[in-house]
Amino acid sequence: MLQSNPIAEPSAELAIETTALVKSFGTHNAVDSIALTVPRGSIFGFLGPNGSGKTTTIRMLLGLAEPTSGAISVLGRSIPNEINDALPHVGALVEGPAFYPYLSGRDNLTRFDSADSKADPKTRAARVEAALTRVGLTHASEKKVHAYSLGMKQRLGIANALLQPRQILILDEPTNGLDPQGTREVRTLIRDLASQGITIFISSHLLLEIEQICTHLAVMSAGKIVAQGSIEELSFSEILNLDLRTPDIDKAIATLNSLDIEARNEGGVVRANVIHNFIAPEVIVEALVKAGVKIQGFTLDAPKLEERFVSLTGEGFDVAR
Repeated sequence: MLQSNPIAEPSAELAIETTALVKSFGTHNAVDSIALTVPRGSIFGFLGPNGSGKTTTIRMLLGLAEPTSGAISVLGRSIPNEINDALPHVGALVEGPAFYPYLSGRDNLTRFDSADSKADPKTRAARVEAALTRVGLTHASEKKVHAYSLGMKQRLGIANALLQPRQILILDEPTNGLDPQGTREVRTLIRDLASQGITIFISSHLLLEIEQICTHLAVMSAGKIVAQGSIEELSFSEILNLDLRTPDIDKAIATLNSLDIEARNEGGVVRANVIHNFIAPEVIVEALVKAGVKIQGFTLDAPKLEERFVSLTGEGFDVAR
């Protein structure tokens, strides 16, 4: 039975918000007490290995699955209690588009629009034309869908989701299986829609896609959110990697040790781990120069997102196709 845990006042700055959201199948929690916070106007990546609970979460956001417990707010409206008020403002493409293969792209959209009881038939043709224009398919609108590339089918699916004005667009693995050209087409479209003020929520297991397109993200692992925030926040780590290239390896290590930085020689490169805000990079370089260390190269960087997420989840992510 659904247990109600209403959220306090939903934030006006959030497009999607969940509190202690749980979905159980028997004794297994596919989604385990997650708290999503999706800012309005963001391109929000929902990242995690396959089977981590991403699609189950999306189904609950759309009212396709009932939570076991917890609360969901979409555009400030409670789901499922106010789902009829929220969902008209939400477009979704979940588990790939399904079309009539021997109808044209335009005819497919016309059929889908006519199935919407709230859609005004007098303005249907204009809505279909506008949706085709937004996804760049006007030139192929009369072509049969079976002749579309996979990327074109994905764009047609997004067009279907945009037949009515939307504030949120939810996309489940939108570039999965696409070739590089199709991936670029969908990525460009997503950026364009976001520039128009639509909040884009993208579920993916492809780290490279998330890094290239998203402004914010949450990382799922085994039903739990293990990290959440802006890309910049999640790229940050308290431990930075120091790499120093110099012919004066022993002198450099001694100088770094004098600064309470534990350094080591790794294949002719001086490496160390430095606590963020412990000491400024310019102070380190100044000490090395004063000690007479010749510097051929110096970097002090946070670990890559891939390294950060593997440390959080204990699992790898696909970083390339």
